[in-house]
Amino acid sequence: MKKSLLILPLVLLASALALTACGGGSSSSGGGEETAIEEAIETAATSSDPSKCTEVQTEYFNETESGKTGEAALKACEKEVEEGNEQAESVTVSNIEIEGEGATAIVEVEGSPLNGQVIGVALEKEEGDWKLDGFSGFVKYDPAGIASAVEKQLGEEEGVSAELASCVTEGIEEMTEEEAEAMVFDKNEEGIEEIVGACNE
Repeated sequence: MKKSLLILPLVLLASALALTACGGGSSSSGGGEETAIEEAIETAATSSDPSKCTEVQTEYFNETESGKTGEAALKACEKEVEEGNEQAESVTVSNIEIEGEGATAIVEVEGSPLNGQVIGVALEKEEGDWKLDGFSGFVKYDPAGIASAVEKQLGEEEGVSAELASCVTEGIEEMTEEEAEAMVFDKNEEGIEEIVGACNE
């Protein structure tokens, strides 16, 4: 199996987790700083303008998501936005907590490869503007939802049999929340490679 297919589910999840891949709105209400935070998340979720890579996302966020540094991370983000990704139907922002120049919020995703997942996000205030700075992990983890999305993606790839796609999907669905977080948030490829290796035996 090609290396690209070994890490395909990982790439799918990592891309989906970046809110640039999501669309939708928010349900929290309030004014001032909370509204600014909601708007930053919503802009990152819905805008197709590459400028959001600097306007509502920190350099650290772009570096973490791309695995690159500095200008290369920015270019990678802009390229991803321009190419487009499968969008969510909506995102719901809640539980905003602000402490100085930092904040956290909870984002619920409907539609997209992360349908049914609830994730924690961190934001930083830079020169008066709130920006996404990272992910803190799953708040609500639905393994079946992620497994279903991976199976659909694998089913669309040439050279991947239905049997292999099903086997990989089952392996992902059996992952613990901790293992899934390591794969998605820490970009750890070991778990998915072990699953694919076992399926190829």
